[in-house]
Amino acid sequence: MASPPWSGKGPTSRPGRSGPSARRPPRGLPVSSIPLSVLDLAPVCEGSDVAAAFANSLDLARHVEALGYNRFWLAEHHNMPGIASAATSVLIGHIAGGTRRIRVGAGGIMLPNHAPLQVAEQFGTLAALHPDRIDLGLGRAPGTDHATMRALRRYADSADTFPQDVRELLHYFAPVQPGQLVQAVPGGGLRVPVWILGSSLFGAQLAAALGLPFAFASHFAPDAMDQALMLYHRDFRPSEHLRQPYAMLAVNVIAADTDAEARRLFTTAQQAFVNLRRGRPGLIPPPIDDIEAYWSPEERAGVERALACSVVGGPATVARGLADFASRHRPDELIVVANIHDHAARLASYRIAAEAWRAGPAEL
Repeated sequence: MASPPWSGKGPTSRPGRSGPSARRPPRGLPVSSIPLSVLDLAPVCEGSDVAAAFANSLDLARHVEALGYNRFWLAEHHNMPGIASAATSVLIGHIAGGTRRIRVGAGGIMLPNHAPLQVAEQFGTLAALHPDRIDLGLGRAPGTDHATMRALRRYADSADTFPQDVRELLHYFAPVQPGQLVQAVPGGGLRVPVWILGSSLFGAQLAAALGLPFAFASHFAPDAMDQALMLYHRDFRPSEHLRQPYAMLAVNVIAADTDAEARRLFTTAQQAFVNLRRGRPGLIPPPIDDIEAYWSPEERAGVERALACSVVGGPATVARGLADFASRHRPDELIVVANIHDHAARLASYRIAAEAWRAGPAEL
């Protein structure tokens, strides 16, 4: 049996999938052997509230766990009415406590908003409560606007210390040394799997230099994706955390029974991006019949560029789209985003996507 790409014998020394199947599939194997995961933002939809968003996220996590998805990640955003995952580590604990096997983690924690010691303690606590199930993805973006940055006590130059902060955090997860003055309790010695997240070349270069797994935010910022992957694989340095590079790409997947219904559901994400660009983020809107009447030509061009990594359609269309995306970019893992207003339709989308992925385009 082939060796897994991670190093070390501890259960948290790998990026998160048990066994050698997490390795990048060789060119001869079907791309459907690539694991699928889920990125959730605890969306707050029009006509609903935060409590319902949390209940829906847990229901979704249980649903995708049963479908065989590999991990369920939540992302830190602040001061956004339609996103309830601001207290990310708290919500991770809620999801992990309500599921059994699926890995749960941050995709990610915006580290410049926090002291590395506090993050180590929070995720050390989560890892102690849920052994071998917790992931920690780290980003350097603010996850919010400038006014909220100030409210978080974050300063514009705090991102400049991101590499040093990541190293400090990794130090807290390492085994405690004699005479170590500052320890993460809990956290020391747990070696929680740490990922670097990014939407630019910076994150790829840092992940490669530190020998960490890398997740690229291609679901909303795809422009640098191919170059970032190239740099990450070219410059990767094996480490105590990971022996071989491991890259995950994010893709928007809106799946329904028909192409037409999926395209209609997709108008929720399209409206949300237009609203954000207009400076009016709000609750997650319901789908509309005519998106062309909603946006200007300039807004359409911007949204289509941001959402270029999207697969929208019925089962056969989704199977072909995912297979094409994976074949072109060869990620080690795909993380799926589905910004859908109706909860039942969102559950169905993840089911259809999983079934289409397993079957492959030739079977549909």
